[in-house]
Amino acid sequence: MHTRRQFLSVLASSSVLLCLPVPVQQLFAAHSRRDDARIEAVEILRLTGPYSSTPGVNRQYQSQPIHLYPQLRPAPYRDSEEPTRREGSITHHYLRIRTSGGHEGLYGYLDPETIAPILRQLRPFLLGKNALQTEMLWDQLYRRNRHSRAGHYMMALSAVDNALWDVRGRYFGVPVYSLLGGATREAVGVYGSCLGYSVEKGKAGPRASSLYEQGFQHQKWFLAYGPGSGNAGLRQNIELVEELREALGVDAGLMFDAFMAWDLPFAKAWAKAVEPFRPYWIEEAFPPNRLDQFVELSRSTSVPLATGEHFYNRWEVLNFLKAGAIQMVQADPEWCGGVSELVKICHLASSFGVKVFPHGHNIHAALHVVASQSPEVCPLVEYLINHVPYKLHFQKNPLLTTNGILPLPQQPGFGIELDEDKIEKQEILTSG
Repeated sequence: MHTRRQFLSVLASSSVLLCLPVPVQQLFAAHSRRDDARIEAVEILRLTGPYSSTPGVNRQYQSQPIHLYPQLRPAPYRDSEEPTRREGSITHHYLRIRTSGGHEGLYGYLDPETIAPILRQLRPFLLGKNALQTEMLWDQLYRRNRHSRAGHYMMALSAVDNALWDVRGRYFGVPVYSLLGGATREAVGVYGSCLGYSVEKGKAGPRASSLYEQGFQHQKWFLAYGPGSGNAGLRQNIELVEELREALGVDAGLMFDAFMAWDLPFAKAWAKAVEPFRPYWIEEAFPPNRLDQFVELSRSTSVPLATGEHFYNRWEVLNFLKAGAIQMVQADPEWCGGVSELVKICHLASSFGVKVFPHGHNIHAALHVVASQSPEVCPLVEYLINHVPYKLHFQKNPLLTTNGILPLPQQPGFGIELDEDKIEKQEILTSG
């Protein structure tokens, strides 16, 4: 076992302190010849326990591509006059990797779609490999499947990569951001994603004001209407922007998300109408395979464009950067290839002068990468206000924001620990 002090003393003795990732990789290489980091177990933990929802939130829907069809479009949302708390049980999955030296890596919560490829395809290959061989393991996992560049396989690869970074952090006794070059700040600011809050006229504004007082000076709201709702839906999307800007004032960062549900005419009309209200960005106006539409919209409006949560690798990001199609990249380390790939994406974006705001529905990996990058490149981390308590429910000391800030974890790895008091049943899965 290597203590944090021993790890830092090795770094301090290096002659290349100005390029911190180099000695880190040298240290990994030196230890890769040891036998105490050999992967002995790759397991899925299935956790079940009781859960109570917050009354009156997380009911409002966002626009969806499928809403183009009237029969599949929900009726306009209305908040309940008497909101109730939903009681029940939930089941979450975590990935645990154990090594020959007794070190463990833990990551979750996992998207359910990742479980089968982790157990059926990645687990047999990983057994016996050295957990410290960062780049080689990622590259081999990527090359061994013809469909690896996207979809559930890449999501599974992402989960494995993140769990392996937790192994490495615990192995050396330091947080993951220390292995990525060190922290560039003591805490990271968040922008509050308001998915689930009502966007009914007259309700979003007061809610936004309340959240602003809680420290969420940057907020993202989810637009409920797409082209299938016609001019009436377009008008309601515009009125939401007006209401929120009036509630928050001119200094607040105000983002909007269309979740791939728009077409080009609808997007152009919305952008032209809301330019005076200075949105911080419009996110995912189109699906990520419509690069030409992003380019045309970007050239037609002063509203910055953001996308990337459904990018699955650095090459997809590079195509958008070379085309000048977006001003913000939102790659998600749960889906785009994990911590290893997100770091590469940050380097790519920085060379184009584009900022990175990782889509962060699970926070841990995104936070550690953001903390290791220049604040100019990665200013903020996403914080899904209504979803974080649910997704981190089984964790001790979950990452919860205070006054719009996330202090950096000081524990080794990602600092994820399970709360046994919340777990009624735990199963270990080793086959899919």
